[in-house]
Amino acid sequence: MPSDDSTEASSGSSAVEGPTRIGWRLWALLGANFVSLAMMIGQVTILGKQVFDMTGEELHLGFIGLAGFVPTALLAPFSGVVADRYERRIVYACGLAGEALASIGMYLYVATEPTSVLPIFALVIAFGSARAFLTAASRALPVDMAPPGAVERMVALSGVAWQAGVIVGPVVFGFVFVAGPEFPYLLAAFGSMVAIGLLTLVPSGNVQRARSTPGASAREAFNHAFEGLRFIRVNRILLGIMSLDLFAVLFGGAVALLPAIAEKRLGVGAVGLGWLRAAEGVGASIVMVLLAVRPLRHRVGPILMTVVAMFGLGTIALGLTRSYLLAFGALMVLAAADAVSMFIRSTLVPLATPEEMRGRVLAVEWVFIGGSNELGAFESGVAGALLGVAGAVVFGGVGTLAVVAVWWFLFPEIGKISSFAQVRPDR
Repeated sequence: MPSDDSTEASSGSSAVEGPTRIGWRLWALLGANFVSLAMMIGQVTILGKQVFDMTGEELHLGFIGLAGFVPTALLAPFSGVVADRYERRIVYACGLAGEALASIGMYLYVATEPTSVLPIFALVIAFGSARAFLTAASRALPVDMAPPGAVERMVALSGVAWQAGVIVGPVVFGFVFVAGPEFPYLLAAFGSMVAIGLLTLVPSGNVQRARSTPGASAREAFNHAFEGLRFIRVNRILLGIMSLDLFAVLFGGAVALLPAIAEKRLGVGAVGLGWLRAAEGVGASIVMVLLAVRPLRHRVGPILMTVVAMFGLGTIALGLTRSYLLAFGALMVLAAADAVSMFIRSTLVPLATPEEMRGRVLAVEWVFIGGSNELGAFESGVAGALLGVAGAVVFGGVGTLAVVAVWWFLFPEIGKISSFAQVRPDR
């Protein structure tokens, strides 16, 4: 790779004063993030509808989340080691290739007009395994490549790319599903390959990497993998903000029930479901654009607690309404609140972590964040089977509010964070 862009990314010679000052090779990274998430969210949205159409049971929507959680929980510590030891672009690309293979498997299976959902769950596990290795590398890269003094802006721009994917993916996949239920998975595989192509334009970067010890025993390698977890355990701020997200989303993960909400309460099909799923991206993207232009820098901790509470209120509103427009609005509100929370976490965690441990810590964080989404989906599926769709969603929103109240007293350190500079590793 040419070295001039790497130098530009790391030396600060093009310090970012606004979005247009980021080098075009860094825009390629944002493009890869956009395509990757659009394909993933679009596929998951259609997969939920397909499973619900096949079974008619909310519980099976929860099993999709559980199948996605298992590889995340088991592989995340080791994927973090891989992201710290090897070039993160390559790790990202290999994860995308694994996702493409899983999507092709889904395409081939769905094309047979199946009646059993078990192979689908197995393919979700395969997809999640690839995603586990992809995530640590993809989330560390924007911070690795941000020019000096521009970490917050780069995180916000990365968030815009991801949320744009949340908008585009479900809408496009909803229309593609109408053409044929197997075609969305073929599109997902193609999109993963496009993202790999974009990564070839990204500079390699010059970050410090964890060193492997020649002849290290399996026990030493295992201990190395869990260094990220140990680092989080002794850091009260990191432990507090990660566990806040884990338990808040565990209760408030109503998005997994959107296929049932769309059909049973709102009376819409695949296209309407796609737009509902995209409503999250619309609300979050508006916030992320504002944060990219004017990054949040003050009263970080109190704002984090406030927006998580707003997420719970939006979830309750989603569970109570039978209006499509109100449901769309509630999803926008809860996603906008979650976007602010994500921006704060995505900035705090890398800044509070030594560079050579960033992959491992972010991998463990993904167990908290991604795992909470998938376990939250499972919880929502079980609650939906027991309480009905509306009852499950409202219960989740109330649970989120309770978590915020408890965490305010358990982790007073969060409320005292006034700026990101407070949590840098040298502090």
